[in-house]
Amino acid sequence: MFSGIVEDAAKVVDLRADKENLHITLECPFADELHIDQSVAHNGVCLTVVELLPGNRYTVTAIRETLDRSNLGDLKIGDLVNLERSMKIDGRLDGHIVQGHVDCTAECIGKEDADGSTYFKFQYPFSPELAAKGYVTVEKGSVTVNGVSLTVCDSEKDSFRVAIIPYTFEHTNFCRIEPGTKVNLEFDIIGKYIARISGLIKE
Repeated sequence: MFSGIVEDAAKVVDLRADKENLHITLECPFADELHIDQSVAHNGVCLTVVELLPGNRYTVTAIRETLDRSNLGDLKIGDLVNLERSMKIDGRLDGHIVQGHVDCTAECIGKEDADGSTYFKFQYPFSPELAAKGYVTVEKGSVTVNGVSLTVCDSEKDSFRVAIIPYTFEHTNFCRIEPGTKVNLEFDIIGKYIARISGLIKE
């Protein structure tokens, strides 16, 4: 379980294909605090640490299902990946409840300076079937974009905007997001449960 509060934007230093899997090696300042089998969110995707390496580096493995549903399969050497270690049970929930299970990807279709913050607009695939599963946003609700817990504004059927403050822009890979960039989305788990229960009642 995560909260969507990114700890570091780590640099990809190696990518190695292994059958349908992808081994991703990253460099980050807290790599020496990690251990094998630990869960870490990568652009919002929960992955398991499988190898610890010298030089503040470690490796995780993404399987085909993960690569198909997320933007991890598009990574290149030098890219930045948002990282968050799992929540401590006695810690504060500064963001919102994030599972680390990406629902789909979205495309950045707009970026606008707002004199102190930056607005990003994202568009994602819409269908009545997905909406019935809770794959939607609501005004002032929560959404996770590349692992970052954010508040939705200008919610529409297949798009929404978020406002990014300078700190988030500088300390996450939002600093590299431009129109055309693919990002990972995880919709609010509470909304998914409500959608599911509503569907069962109707049945």
